[in-house]
Amino acid sequence: MEAKKLKTFDDLQLAWLEDERQELINGEIIKRSAPRAEHGSVQLDIGTELAPYRKNIGPGGWWIMTEITVRYSEHQAPIHDLAGWRKERVPKKPSGVMDMAPDWVCEITSPGHEKKDLLDNFLLLQAQQVPYYWVVSPEDRSFIAYKLVNDHYAVVESVDHGGGKVRIEPFPEIEFDLSSVFEV
Repeated sequence: MEAKKLKTFDDLQLAWLEDERQELINGEIIKRSAPRAEHGSVQLDIGTELAPYRKNIGPGGWWIMTEITVRYSEHQAPIHDLAGWRKERVPKKPSGVMDMAPDWVCEITSPGHEKKDLLDNFLLLQAQQVPYYWVVSPEDRSFIAYKLVNDHYAVVESVDHGGGKVRIEPFPEIEFDLSSVFEV
């Protein structure tokens, strides 16, 4: 039986010549699903809620990007729905593909691709010591926030079936209205 050859970041860059909506997950080039209205709406709402951090109005300051490729290793370069880097750690605005792990990632699940967000990215980000990971599902209006504790993710907030206002690390100054995000 022949061993499967893992794809590399160089292979991904060649694939981008045909279609930039491809990412590298566990050494496999995967085409991202076409964005849906629900996905885009949730992504925009969360990004809008975080505007004070992006604009340096809020404490600290963050570079928050949508649809950004992060190269974690030669065989791992996913596209994150939302990712953020603290400006104190990354003083210059990121450009192109990021080679530095973010401080926060938020993924919005897509039907048929849940494994990527709930398992593949979870394990990758935990191994890369990304301090915060959020997973949002527009379909069932659920939200899970993880925080890295002793090298493993622990759930710090979970909401099922929409509604409610919550304050969630790493952005505790903002009260997220999940009813609005999920249009409940």
